[in-house]
Amino acid sequence: MESASADLPMTEVNNGTELNESEKDVTETENTTTEGPKMDNAGEEYAYLERNEFTSEIYKIEVKNMGYFGIGEFKKLLKNTLKLDMTKIKSPTRKEFAFVCFRTLEAQQRALELLNGYKWKGRVLKAQAAKASADPLQRKRAAEDQGKEEKPKKQRTAVEATCPLAGIPYEQQLEQKSVEMSTLLKKYTQELRRINPQAKPHLDKFKFHEILPSPTVNGYRNKNEFTVGKNSQGEIVVGFRLGCYSDGSVEVAEVEDLPHLPEQAKWAARSFQKLVRQSKFQPFNPDGNVGHFRQLMVRCSSATGEIMLVAGIYSSNLCQSEQQELKNELKNFYADVESDSPYKCTSLYYQDVKHREAGQMVNPVDHILGSTHITDTIQGLKFRISPLAFFQINTEGANVLYQQAIDLAAATKHTTLLDICCGTGTISLAFAKHCRKVLGVEIVPDAIKDAEYNAEANDIKNCKFYTGNADDFIKSMVRDALYEQEPGNPMDLIAVVDPPRAGLHNRSIAAIRSASAINRLVYVSCNPHSAKRNFIELARPESKQYKGEPFYPKSAVAVDMFPHTSHTELIILFERETITKTKTAQSAEEITEANTEAISEENTASTE
Repeated sequence: MESASADLPMTEVNNGTELNESEKDVTETENTTTEGPKMDNAGEEYAYLERNEFTSEIYKIEVKNMGYFGIGEFKKLLKNTLKLDMTKIKSPTRKEFAFVCFRTLEAQQRALELLNGYKWKGRVLKAQAAKASADPLQRKRAAEDQGKEEKPKKQRTAVEATCPLAGIPYEQQLEQKSVEMSTLLKKYTQELRRINPQAKPHLDKFKFHEILPSPTVNGYRNKNEFTVGKNSQGEIVVGFRLGCYSDGSVEVAEVEDLPHLPEQAKWAARSFQKLVRQSKFQPFNPDGNVGHFRQLMVRCSSATGEIMLVAGIYSSNLCQSEQQELKNELKNFYADVESDSPYKCTSLYYQDVKHREAGQMVNPVDHILGSTHITDTIQGLKFRISPLAFFQINTEGANVLYQQAIDLAAATKHTTLLDICCGTGTISLAFAKHCRKVLGVEIVPDAIKDAEYNAEANDIKNCKFYTGNADDFIKSMVRDALYEQEPGNPMDLIAVVDPPRAGLHNRSIAAIRSASAINRLVYVSCNPHSAKRNFIELARPESKQYKGEPFYPKSAVAVDMFPHTSHTELIILFERETITKTKTAQSAEEITEANTEAISEENTASTE
């Protein structure tokens, strides 16, 4: 965790251009300087600045006198208003300053010129160049050498680090999670009562039903990402990191005793560990960014027994011929399966995990052996899964999760479903047989390709998918739904969202709120604590930012998708308030206007 002092938590906003853990997990100091980025920093704590690699720590500034502010509004000032090309914002909570990192000296200097003396929210900002953060691992070692190191923390085991509830009977785990969800929802409804007094009659009827258990308690994870490193004895290990770099920890532990991993994943870790130990190429070490084998992603299918391996290789210190040699080594190792091996790699990829270029969202993968995809089954449907696609990590749990979403939505043969953040189409296709039409949108092009393939493979004809940002497509999806509505049939438009852990962007919430034809919303959250912000935005009073009638929570149910961990999946059904006859007439008029607009646009397009 980044901080300006030892006990000051930081909030970080990344702009998609940062690269490795030694950069991301460095710890801020409050020391600043008005000099340029070329600083004479003694000792190993700043040696990473001399590497032949990009780090935005070189081009960092500190902005002071900001008063109370939100990271989102500050990012909007930097990117939208001032047009600054920043890579990262880091701000301590409850403080009135922030650090901003840039990619070049020119960008840093331009930011200093614009921000120093800039009037924002009634305050005059002060900006100055800031010293780069010290490498936390090197700083810890320096403190140990000088005898200044505090009493070391007790090192966690692999089970403690990844499965903190494993020592508790499963019934007790469920009870603990149920209490946690009840407490969270109680705080949410209390906050909503303060923000929107008109929500009271709806909140009085709001009910949290229960938490449903996972059908599979052990070995349920179909996707795992392992780190390549060394254990406390210095042995090469493929497993999980026990701490984080910012705490000065790089130790990796084996995974044999972890209850949530299937045997296929444990075999994959063992086999890759054997490969790394016998290879001339070295495991990656974040202390100096040396070595090559960095990580291993394992995807396995309980339906087919397929196993996909994605070997993450740090290639900044490898030439092209060495990279090809390493790819051949991977290919030959997994092509030559031992006769007594209980499992076999059916799909093998090489992933280049060196630093990303500006605007690059994911590290590229290169297929080197076997099939290009694996297949798994949810709700009786087959899904093709590509290396980087999102797929629920608990397949059996997903059957329960999606059925609960279907039951809460109560779709009919007249329903059109909008699947926002549809990924590879798992929710869309699970809902398809219950609806007249399903429209899905996803920003990742490869995921949409998988969604379209999955629809065709399952002979589903009533799904249509869009590639793009959900914020931009919600309005057009609603318009398409209205235009295709059969005359005389009731309009029933439901939205389903299953966003990443951080939740939906407020622009998406605003777009959903302003689409008056959407009358119900099913929100599937893998991180309810983060999503609480969205829950409030959906139900707060109508305003300039959030136009349209509020969505009030009606019922909620939790599904334990992650046994032995502290995480829980939560589904909430939101409904708009029943509108008056006058508003009903207005809504009907809006639908007519939307149809007219769509027809007009179609006629215009046909004449061009």
